[in-house]
Amino acid sequence: MLRLIAITALSLAIAPAFADDGFRPLTEWRSYAGTGIPASWVIADGVITHKGGDGDLVSVETFTDFELDFDWKISPGGNSGVMFRVDERYPAPYQSGPEYQILDNAGAPDAKSPLTSAASDYGLYAPSADLTLPVGQWNAARLIVSGNHVEHWLNGKMVVSYELGSPDWKARVANSKFAAWLEYGVVPTGHIDLQDHPGEVSFRNLMIKPLP
Repeated sequence: MLRLIAITALSLAIAPAFADDGFRPLTEWRSYAGTGIPASWVIADGVITHKGGDGDLVSVETFTDFELDFDWKISPGGNSGVMFRVDERYPAPYQSGPEYQILDNAGAPDAKSPLTSAASDYGLYAPSADLTLPVGQWNAARLIVSGNHVEHWLNGKMVVSYELGSPDWKARVANSKFAAWLEYGVVPTGHIDLQDHPGEVSFRNLMIKPLP
C-alpha cells in the first residue's frame, strides 16, 4: 500500500482523495470498554505502535459489513491480531470477535500450529500459505466481512475464506476454546479491535470501506 495517514491523539486525518474508491481512514480509536488511548499505544507519524500491556484498542465506530485495508509490522517473537464485530458487553474482545492473526511466524510460539499462524482465523482456519515478509518489514493485509462471508488477504493474495455460522464453522468453534462463549462470531455489528499481546506491533494505513 502507498497510502500514509497522519494520526493524532484519537483520530486519523481524513484525506478527501481517498473517497473515490469508497475507502476512508478509520478515524477514531479508544481503549476497549473505556475512553482515551492507553499509555502502551503510541500514535505518531502516521503509525499506531503497541508496546505491550494496557489492553486492546478499538474503533469508536461499529461496523457490520466492510473491507478493511491495513499494513502491519511485528517485532521478533511478537503476537497480535485484528478482531471484528467485537461486542463490549464481554470482559474480553476475543469472547465475541473473530481474529485475523498477526504473528512473527519465524519466532513466536503460536507459529507451531498453522491454525494460529499469521493471517489465520485464529484457532479455526489456517492460511493457505505463509506469505509473511521478514520481521521488521511491513505486510499489507485486507479483511473482508460481507454478511457471513469472511476473507483474509495477505500481501496481495487471499489466504483464508470462511462462512460464519456454517456447519463447518460451528463444528470448528465447538472443538475450540471459543465454545465457552455462545455469541462468539455471531454478533452482527461491532467494533474493530487491535489486540494487546506480548511483543511490539505497528499498524498504519488503516482504511475502511463500509459495504451495503
